[in-house]
Amino acid sequence: MGFTKTVSKGVMTAALGLSLMGGGTFAYFSDTFETKNTFAAGTLDLSINPNAVVNIDNIKPGDEVYREFTFENKGSLDIYQVLLDTKYTVEDAKSNNTDDLANHIKVTIMYNTSSATVPVVETTLAQLKEQQPDLTAIDEFVGSTKRPDGIPPGEKEKMFVLFQFVDNGEDQNQFQGDKLKVDWTFNAKQAPGAYNDDTDPDNN
Repeated sequence: MGFTKTVSKGVMTAALGLSLMGGGTFAYFSDTFETKNTFAAGTLDLSINPNAVVNIDNIKPGDEVYREFTFENKGSLDIYQVLLDTKYTVEDAKSNNTDDLANHIKVTIMYNTSSATVPVVETTLAQLKEQQPDLTAIDEFVGSTKRPDGIPPGEKEKMFVLFQFVDNGEDQNQFQGDKLKVDWTFNAKQAPGAYNDDTDPDNN
């Protein structure tokens, strides 16, 4: 009896399957609408003018060199940060250096916001090589943590830099005739990814 039930259930299942397959052949109306969707990548394009910040000869302890340069965002995306990467080489004219000339060069970089000129870097060139500061970072208020101020598309931001050959009051004759070559690379970074929802009037 049990065997008979099993067989009969199998037959019913097979029959139901056939009826569903047969019932699938029917006429219906249809319509098609094709949407055109585009994902266009934005661009980051940071320009700097002039491209050589400083070239100077015959510098001596106590001298200060002031320069200005301008960042321009020529891309379509907001520039969130501009990180400064510093590399330098020292040409030791007399091969007699016991110290790094970059330890005696103080660098102050100031960022010109809409309301104030804000120091973002104040250190020696040797220490700056070990850092990667954001040149757009500003304090929201005194004592706060610096945050990126960024550069919107089409906008320009002026920067000021002051180089000082610090006179330490000691014998610095070892640096006479030496040459310091500095390479600055400005790395523009995009803002964090954003969420877009066209069903939300406040987010589209």
